[in-house]
Amino acid sequence: MKYCSECAHPVTYQVPEGDNRERAVCDQCGTIHYVNPRIIAGTLPVYQNQILLCKRAIEPRKGYWTLPAGFMEQGETLEQGAARETQEEAGIDITCGQLLSSISVPHISQVHIFFLANMENAEHAVSTSESLAVKLFDVDNIPWDEIAFPTVKKTLQFYLD
Repeated sequence: MKYCSECAHPVTYQVPEGDNRERAVCDQCGTIHYVNPRIIAGTLPVYQNQILLCKRAIEPRKGYWTLPAGFMEQGETLEQGAARETQEEAGIDITCGQLLSSISVPHISQVHIFFLANMENAEHAVSTSESLAVKLFDVDNIPWDEIAFPTVKKTLQFYLD
């Protein structure tokens, strides 16, 4: 950040009084700009012992399999964000079940949160430009070497354990 979003004055990086971390601070209006981790919300959709995965159509990890998930939007609950992302990426409407995983990814300032989602039927579809394919996998046929992210692998392992 180079300029204050409140008054457009240049910011300087310093540790504000009473704080213990360097922050972008506006010397003009005194606004302290906090940058916090982003939350990724998603689901592990299941239909009759099969797991639904989406093949990514976008970077990072284009062409690899993942669970439907994405950045939460303002005003959403975790469950609403996870359900919206599942609908957008896999073309299915779900209700979030139990929390499966909450994994911190500090090197990219993210927290990945996945819920179990039981599918009412096997219908699914590529519904946006974010997925190249959407497929139900038997547990024995999960493409482990083609999973996009470590947090997705961990979530799948948590579920299977």
